[in-house]
Formats: sequence, C-alpha cells, structure tokens
Amino acid sequence: MRRTGALAAEVLIAACEHVRVGMTTDDIDRFVHDAAVDAGAYPSPLGYRGYPKSVCTSVNEVICHGIPDSRRLASGDIINIDVTVYREGVHGDTSVTLMVGEVDDHSRRLVAETRAALYEGMGAVRTGAVVSDIGRAIQNHAFRHGLGVVREFIGHGVGTEFHSGLQVPHYYDRRHSTALGEAMTFTIEPMLTLGSPEVVMWDDGWTAVTGDGRRTAQFEHTLACTADGYEILTRTPSGDCAHDLFTHPVG
Repeated sequence: MRRTGALAAEVLIAACEHVRVGMTTDDIDRFVHDAAVDAGAYPSPLGYRGYPKSVCTSVNEVICHGIPDSRRLASGDIINIDVTVYREGVHGDTSVTLMVGEVDDHSRRLVAETRAALYEGMGAVRTGAVVSDIGRAIQNHAFRHGLGVVREFIGHGVGTEFHSGLQVPHYYDRRHSTALGEAMTFTIEPMLTLGSPEVVMWDDGWTAVTGDGRRTAQFEHTLACTADGYEILTRTPSGDCAHDLFTHPVG
C-alpha cells in the first residue's frame, strides 16, 4: 500500500506539472494513462463499472467523476484531477484541485478551505475513533466557512479492492459508528461547494455537477489508521504530495 500510494502521488504530481491553459482534459488522461503504465501499474478507473477513461477530471461545477474529453482548460478554471493506480495487488487513490491561470478570490477560498477540511478530517483519525468523527470535523470546518458539503459521494475503504465496504461520509451522522482500527486503509475526499451541495447527474451516468452551477472542490488522500493517528500513504518517498506543491495557480 505504501509503494502503490507513493506511485499514485508521483503520477498525480507529474500530471499537475503538465497542466497548462489551453490543454484538453483528454491530454491529462493520456498523460496519466501513460505514466501509470510506464511504472508497471494499471490506471484503476479504466473500465471500472464501464468508466471509459484512466483518470477523472472535474472542472468548475463538476463535483466528481468528470470524464476527460476535448474541453480546453481556460484561465480562471479550477480542476480536480483524481488519480488511482493498481500495482502489486492494491490500489492507491489521491486527488487535488488545481487553480488554472487567473482565478477569482471565491474560488481560491473554496480550494484552500476544502484542502483544510481534508486535514481536519484526517486529524480525527486514530485507533478507537469512529467514522462519524471524521465527518463531524469536515462538516464543522465547512460550515464555519460558509461552504456546502456534498453528501452523495463519500470516502471508502481501499486496498485489494478499489472500493471496499467501509464508508466514510464527509458530514456528521452518528449512525456511522464503525470503529477505526490499526492498519485499516481508506480514503477521505471531501467535496465542498460555494453554493448548494445538491447533486445533479448527467446522462453519461458518471458526471456529477452542482445543482446551482456554482463551483466545487475536492482533495483526497489514502490513509492507514495507526494507534495514535494516521499515516498518509499517497505521498512520495520524499514526503511530497500534490496538495502541498500546488497551492498556487498553474499554467
């Protein structure tokens, strides 16, 4: 899990370095596909339940699972790039929201506070905590900053399966009382919105967008629960991750 998580981080960082105004999301897909294959891995999204591409690229009002296509990135866009790779029998899953070119202040705030919300949720992880502690920490942060929390898409167990049975909501619900245990591996991936968190699905069966058309951001890590906290698995061996390297606009 550490080695595959590190690879996912490396592929995501390289993809972020590649992003420029005017490139298409298909360009990002080809880059991620080739980088994964060249490293001896398989891009987990490709063919998963019929998903047609090797990465998810969710731009502006797209909450998650955006399918790469011929759309060109423009200055002022924000884009979530969600990379999952499969190697050595396990999956590593991580994502970042990038700001492209000249981005407005509301979008900058959304991106910064969504990243912060992920780390608030991570701070609730330790052996003996319960899943709802994670959602409470994320929801409290989002609400303090006037942001919506998407409820339809959640974190999940990950390991030999892309999505295992563990569910990790990003909102507080005391019914999610599963206790966290040492060495459990799962993602936390909050999706926050500037406006309503209502979800509308496109006819492609994958693309989820905000009902009011306002912007949304997401950040994700794969974690292992430890006795007194957590270990981030989606970091490079030197400790880098896209969340830390791309806090300013690119391209």
